[in-house]
This record gives sequence, structure tokens and C-alpha cells, in this order.
Amino acid sequence: MDILLAYAGLFAAAFLAATLLPAQSEAVLVALLFTDRYSVLMLLAVASAGNVLGSCVNYWVGRLLAGTRHFHRLVSERQLGHAEAWYRRYGRWSLLASWVPLIGDPLTAVAGTLREPFASFLVLVTIAKVGRYLVLIGAQQAWFS
Repeated sequence: MDILLAYAGLFAAAFLAATLLPAQSEAVLVALLFTDRYSVLMLLAVASAGNVLGSCVNYWVGRLLAGTRHFHRLVSERQLGHAEAWYRRYGRWSLLASWVPLIGDPLTAVAGTLREPFASFLVLVTIAKVGRYLVLIGAQQAWFS
């Protein structure tokens, strides 16, 4: 049961960290890595799945609430401005920066607002999110194992 709760906690932290709500999944992942009780591959899969799913929520929120006053209640004007500037400058490729703190989450909502095709959104965000966790796991393994 402990193992299931640990994976569920990691999933929840990763999911929340990818939404427009403030949360931190990297600390949870690294803490679980330090215990040596969990499969590294399973931790990667669970964290990535939660984080990508959270970004998908942002995408659909952006798509459904685009142009409404409710959208601006979820994302600050400053964050939205930065994310829109990135997206307009780099297009869909800016989604590779969806892991970046402060602009990554609004960027995924902007992709929905600007009606990025969901398939390309999903591929690019998955690459970014999995890549970030791979680097984090690699660093932890290299420095502390």
C-alpha cells in the first residue's frame, strides 16, 4: 500500500505542478529516488503522465475559456503576455519550453487558446516533460549513486 500511495502522491504532485496552480513535483520525485524503494522507470512514467495530463488540462482550459473574462482570472496578465510572446515568436516549438517555471504552464494554456492541434501539442509537451524528468533523474543518479 505504501508503494501505491507514493506513486499516487507523485502523480498528484506532477499533475498539480503542470496546471496553473502552484506546486512542486521535482522535490517529490527526488525524495522518492533517494529512498531506493521504487523503480526509476516507474517513477519517470508516473511523474511524466501526471505532468503531461496537467498540461492537457491547461490546454483545454485555454481552448474552452479563450476570450472570456474567466481566462484572465486563471492566468496573470504578465504570465500570459510572456507566454503569448514566446508562442507567437517560436510557434508550436515553444511548447518544448513547457517545463520552464513561470512561463511553461501559461504557455500550454496559450496553445489551447490559439487552437494548436492537440496531437502536435501532446507530442511536444510529452517530449519536454519527459526530457525534464530524465535530466533530473540522471543528475540525481550521477551525483548521489
